[in-house]
Amino acid sequence: MRAVVQRVKNAKVEVDDEEIGAIDSGLLVFLGIGNEDSMDDIDYLIDKIVNLRIFEDKEDKMNLSAMDLGKDIMVVSQFTLYGDCRKGKRPNFLNAAPPDKAERLYDVFINKIKKYDLNIETGEFKAMMDVDLVNDGPVTLLIDSKKEF
Repeated sequence: MRAVVQRVKNAKVEVDDEEIGAIDSGLLVFLGIGNEDSMDDIDYLIDKIVNLRIFEDKEDKMNLSAMDLGKDIMVVSQFTLYGDCRKGKRPNFLNAAPPDKAERLYDVFINKIKKYDLNIETGEFKAMMDVDLVNDGPVTLLIDSKKEF
């Protein structure tokens, strides 16, 4: 399971010109689900995301997490995080989970992260989405549950 985590001042997601989710200051998480992913990957990634110390403390050091500050989190599914561009000009998505498995794991991910005392918003699985955000910093990090990067 892979995530692109961006610290944002705000973010929103629209489907068919209708806003379906919005957050203020917090984290925007683009989530990709791979063929080999399981519940362990979900637990690892959620713990990492909610406790990732990427917000400044009083001394301007990245020392506080979304949990510490009660920040909003928006999760948007993005299978293209498994696009392999090493050969040719067209990415292949052989390592992305098939839609039925990906949707099941995405739903579990959302249900588990919603158990935290944070405002959690989402995109819409398998929809064409417009994501609008203001990156704060910018701070953008890549997390892989298999620790490949």
